[in-house]
Amino acid sequence: MTISEAAQHLGVSAHTLRYYEKIGLIRHVERAGGRRVYTSQDMAWLEFIMRLKVTAMPLARIKKIADLRYQGDATMDERKAMLLSHRENLKAEIVKLQGHLHALDRKIDDYTALQQQREQRETGENT
Repeated sequence: MTISEAAQHLGVSAHTLRYYEKIGLIRHVERAGGRRVYTSQDMAWLEFIMRLKVTAMPLARIKKIADLRYQGDATMDERKAMLLSHRENLKAEIVKLQGHLHALDRKIDDYTALQQQREQRETGENT
């Protein structure tokens, strides 16, 4: 997959992919005729990076995971611990967001009830 195809697939710019390579998030990208060619393994790793970003993991932590990944299996426990920690943070954030969603739902219900009351008053006045 070319850099443009990879960028489009991931929803990022080609510049972003070049930056990720520059800072070491992805390494050893194959070249064909001087152009980057992303393998299915590269794409799977980049998709995982995107998931970490979307879930608000700081780029520095993603970089740490990438560095550990490239060091091999000896770092698996540390990588797992980092992901477990991120998972707990994400779960806590989901709980907070659910609370905000419930508050919005209650406010929407309040407005719906007020609209119904207004409509009933208006209907009652017109009879």
